[in-house]
Amino acid sequence: MNAPDHRDADAVGTARRVVQRGLWFEEFEIGTIYEHRPGRTITEADNVLFTTLTMNTQALHLDAAFADAQPPFNQRLVNSMFTLSTLVGLSVAQLTQGTLVGNLGFSEMTTPAPLFHGDTMYAETLVTDKRESKSRTGEGIVSLAHTARNQNGVIVATAVRKTLVRKAPTA
Repeated sequence: MNAPDHRDADAVGTARRVVQRGLWFEEFEIGTIYEHRPGRTITEADNVLFTTLTMNTQALHLDAAFADAQPPFNQRLVNSMFTLSTLVGLSVAQLTQGTLVGNLGFSEMTTPAPLFHGDTMYAETLVTDKRESKSRTGEGIVSLAHTARNQNGVIVATAVRKTLVRKAPTA
């Protein structure tokens, strides 16, 4: 007997479907920490592309001879704006994919340690607050505290983000 063809209309109609999405407003729980995996290994190409696309001519990101001669790191640094962008980006699939209306603001951004080419960044997010929107029915405001660590567990970036998130659709 042949295995069922998964393209068959009857088989597709009876199969349970799961669409990857972020969390609806109601699903966020204050005090919950979400660990975002997989991590992201940062390459020289990532750093150079981001740095040049954003017109950041800082030699510490682009000029190996210059950076190698500069203490205390004596090597090129990954652009801190790329670090922060990647930190938030690592959270999207798990938290806000398809449920985010928009980012309302970022605060308390820090980069306490640098990332270098070849480092791997891991991210986690703590839900710190949430409330229903007073002006937009069907939406709520969720506050998120993001933390990025390198492969050795050293914190390389933090950011607090307020988001506007959709509530679950009513049946």
